[in-house]
Amino acid sequence: MTTTQHPLGSGFGATSTAEEVIKGIDLTGKVAIVTGGYSGIGMETARVLRAAGAEVVVPARDVERARTALKDVPGAEVEHLDLLDPASIDTFAERFLASGRPLHLLVNSAGIMATPLARDARGYEGQFATNHLGHFQLTTRLWPALVAAKGARVVVLSSRGIRFAGVDFDDLHFEHRSYEPFLAYGQSKTANALFAVEVDRRGLAQGIRAFAVHPGLIIDTGLVKHLDPAALQAAGALDSEGRPVRDPERQMKTVQQGAATSVWCATSPQLDGLGGVYCENVDISPLVTPENEAAWAGGDIPGVLPRAVDPEAAARLWKVSERLTT
Repeated sequence: MTTTQHPLGSGFGATSTAEEVIKGIDLTGKVAIVTGGYSGIGMETARVLRAAGAEVVVPARDVERARTALKDVPGAEVEHLDLLDPASIDTFAERFLASGRPLHLLVNSAGIMATPLARDARGYEGQFATNHLGHFQLTTRLWPALVAAKGARVVVLSSRGIRFAGVDFDDLHFEHRSYEPFLAYGQSKTANALFAVEVDRRGLAQGIRAFAVHPGLIIDTGLVKHLDPAALQAAGALDSEGRPVRDPERQMKTVQQGAATSVWCATSPQLDGLGGVYCENVDISPLVTPENEAAWAGGDIPGVLPRAVDPEAAARLWKVSERLTT
């Protein structure tokens, strides 16, 4: 039901940009929703999809801010949605379904990283609620429109942050363990990857395929606002002047490079008939094996941990997520 984690040899790579991977693809008549589509790699994704002819809808908590940010993306639609507000998600989905449009491309790009402990109105931990549960609810509510597309793709932004943690089904919301920002981030990013696996399994018969994406380390997007610049310098992500270090082969990318894999997963005919996989550097990632895990953790080779694409964990997470969002 899922595709083996084996690179295709796509012809693209770590330095490829979103514009390069979509070249020659006409999205006229296609409808796309891009969460987080008014900043960072989400905005570049929205811009490139729109330029290729797609109708693009950008959900946003701050509608006016989003409209201002998208002033140079003519025709992009902005609608209100707050991923931490279940009623807001339902209202957005109901409004979209009422429009009668099919949904060909759903790119779940919005996210937060390593934030201080916060909980939503339900008491759910903020990173898990925003990065996973909000997108789970949005995707499942929009399911009829995905089916209506008769060939839809769902792209879920994960991260190499999967290395920090798996999904702790016994304490998802840090009620019985000490809160660590990166543990919570890692759990949410592993959940994102598992979600793509189960979306693909459940959607396959209805023409819905799903992909998880590691975009790379793009630190000039606002995602790292809760991190200490000194720590980023120590990690080699910032130079001595505080400027982002660009080294695509070690995942340190520009926004244009960071959006490339999302756009490829959403649109490339190379992926026709495939799905349920984790991708990076504009290709399907290989599985990390025990003997290469140290090199992988150091950022020197591509790959995905088996726990992030485990179908049994993916099915369990789906059931838990259904219970948490009903």
